[in-house]
Amino acid sequence: MAETKTAAKAKAKTRKTPAKKTAPRKAAAKSTAAKTRAKRATNSRKTAPRDLRSVAVETSRNALRAGLGVYGMAYDQMVEQLEALQSQVDEAQGKLNERRKQAEALYDSLVKRGTTVEQEAIKAFEDLELDALTDRTLLDEQMGKAKARFDELRAKISRVA
Repeated sequence: MAETKTAAKAKAKTRKTPAKKTAPRKAAAKSTAAKTRAKRATNSRKTAPRDLRSVAVETSRNALRAGLGVYGMAYDQMVEQLEALQSQVDEAQGKLNERRKQAEALYDSLVKRGTTVEQEAIKAFEDLELDALTDRTLLDEQMGKAKARFDELRAKISRVA
């Protein structure tokens, strides 16, 4: 143990001694010009919050305006889409009305043609002698006449159609 104590003392002697710290400098007394500058700096700090406030207000207004701009653009797009859809609906309605008129015209022509055929069929039926239906030979003659008459009507219908 004695050796360790002496070794420790020897090491302590070989160590360098730390450098002395210099004492902090005292601040020089402020001149009146420095005091005036300090007052201006504090005054500018007081106005800085107002500037920050106005910047914050302007930023929030701009954010609100941007939101309104998004709403406006969406509204404009919806109006354009609705106008496009309305024009498509109007076009489809026009085509539908045109087809309805064509269908009505076709129906009227069919009714007119049916009236003509009905009158000719009634005449053909009246031409048949119902009393002669009991006699087979007369029946065959009447059937021949009816077939001829129906063939005439069929030919007329096929020419018109």
